[in-house]
Amino acid sequence: MNLKIGIVGLPNAGKSTLFNALLKKQVADAAAYPFCTIEPNVGIVPVPDARLAALAEVTKMEEKMEKLPPLVPAIVEFVDIAGLVKGASQGEGLGNKFLSHIRETDIICHVVRYFEDDTVVNVAGDVNPLRDRDIIETELILSDLQTLEKQQEPRGKVDHDMQKKWDLIVRLRSALNEGKNARDVIIYLDERTLIGDLHLLSMKPVMYVVNVSEAQVTKEEDVARQLGNAIVVCAKTESELASLPIEEQKDYLASLGLTTSGLDRLIQKTYDMLGLISFLTTGTLESRAWTIARGMKAPQASGVIHTDFEKKFIKADCVSFSDFIAASGWKGAREQGRVRQEGREYIMQDGDVVEFKIGA
Repeated sequence: MNLKIGIVGLPNAGKSTLFNALLKKQVADAAAYPFCTIEPNVGIVPVPDARLAALAEVTKMEEKMEKLPPLVPAIVEFVDIAGLVKGASQGEGLGNKFLSHIRETDIICHVVRYFEDDTVVNVAGDVNPLRDRDIIETELILSDLQTLEKQQEPRGKVDHDMQKKWDLIVRLRSALNEGKNARDVIIYLDERTLIGDLHLLSMKPVMYVVNVSEAQVTKEEDVARQLGNAIVVCAKTESELASLPIEEQKDYLASLGLTTSGLDRLIQKTYDMLGLISFLTTGTLESRAWTIARGMKAPQASGVIHTDFEKKFIKADCVSFSDFIAASGWKGAREQGRVRQEGREYIMQDGDVVEFKIGA
């Protein structure tokens, strides 16, 4: 499945610097003035997963290969969206054009500024992450209200779902006018499905990234707690980290009192919030991670590999990652009785190593 994350925030909050670090190269024009990002920059980022290298090593030994099979991680698509300002829903700054880009994402990564730097313009005047969060959220709510106001009450004889959808619209209008986000109002899946075609911006899940200075990177968890669903990241540090060889990155992180990079924590947070997991496949052609929704059954998971597989699914041979490594591959796992044959009702688990059996 394709996961798309939209990076938003006020101008000069550090969005493009974070984006550059995520992509391990300078693909966004990170400049110290507002609106340097004119079009949304899009980049594909591999999901860090140390299990793949271990799978590849085991497969190389088991299959007596001369070199490791290629590693194919799951991927995340990041969209660096230009800075929004107060009044964006009315066309201020670069306006509604960029609100439309947010509609296309699965989750919003909202970067709020907590660093002090006189050389980087602060369009809001001073450092206040809670206020900056509210500015952006207000613009998303105002944009949603415009969408809701365009909806017409159904006339004549209407079916149950149509009437329920209208009732939800009325409830949302009232709640959003009180400053509430749609995601806090519509919490049940069936209701979310009914209004899904409205593509409400404040319905999307939001993860906050508190962009701090290097001196603050291990000290500002209190701000993260106030925002909720937040992680503390120094975008400047992440950019410097990305330029280092892999073997030097751990030492650099350790010198800052960190064990994982902001990239790792950001992606893991995204997976947790969206309820995503990965299953694994390995063989002579590749060792690969596949992203699926938590709770997905085996036939649907096979369909992520190829759409025809779901219709022709017979069974799935599954073994946990730890058991697979301990048994040194498929042959050992089968000999030790660690491989389970699962049917159509099996719910996939994170880290399952799988071989799907597909009919003709």
